[in-house]
Amino acid sequence: MKQLLIIWHSRTGAARQMAEAAARGATAAAAQLEQADELHIILRRAAGAAADDLLASQGFLFCAPENLASLSGEMKECFDRNYYAVLDRIQGLPYGCAISAGSDGSGAARQVERICTGWRLKPVAPPLIVNLGAQTAEQIWAEKTVPAQDLARCEELGGLLAGVVLMGG
Repeated sequence: MKQLLIIWHSRTGAARQMAEAAARGATAAAAQLEQADELHIILRRAAGAAADDLLASQGFLFCAPENLASLSGEMKECFDRNYYAVLDRIQGLPYGCAISAGSDGSGAARQVERICTGWRLKPVAPPLIVNLGAQTAEQIWAEKTVPAQDLARCEELGGLLAGVVLMGG
């Protein structure tokens, strides 16, 4: 059994919706490949993700919001807490990155890329950034609904990761 670990953080629901969509896509891809019983998909909130979760997985999706041009604090803390515990133990494995943003998202995506480069993980796709256009304090703090077309992109990323994990890559 192979494992795909989706680590997420969300305050307003967008990144959680994106992570859930990726999990749906991974499940669908495994079924299409007739390998549904060979892939275990774990959705884990960043605060609860541990080194053992990472070490037991053959692929990863990191899904979080961008806050003030940086990765959200809870996701960054997850990386900080687990970085050295898995260093040189997960190299070569595939990963993806999905960022929910109000206007840009590239700062958070760069942080994830730099951390994953340090772990020597292999990206399966460019970072997926969903820009929700929240610009006022009220919009930023409001519960989000990710548009269907963006959730479909997340499902595709999850499906791609599932395929790569199942094919050993």
